[in-house]
Amino acid sequence: MKARVHVMLKTGVLDPQGKAIQHALGNLGFDGIENVRQGKVIDLELAETDKAAAEKNVIEMCEKLLANTVIESYTVEIL
Repeated sequence: MKARVHVMLKTGVLDPQGKAIQHALGNLGFDGIENVRQGKVIDLELAETDKAAAEKNVIEMCEKLLANTVIESYTVEIL
């Protein structure tokens, strides 16, 4: 079973990488970019066969390691 985790900085947390990307896009001639937020995607290959158990395990992984829940939010997809 596969799982995909999307991790993003929470609204209100400064995103210097997002600002750098926004600036670079402007320099390349892409106008009208009002805001950029940069995040990460983590793909996991799981031995688990039960979808509910897999989701529970991945959420626990996020809470303990994959996301800094003070400044980041995450979503989990079981594929």
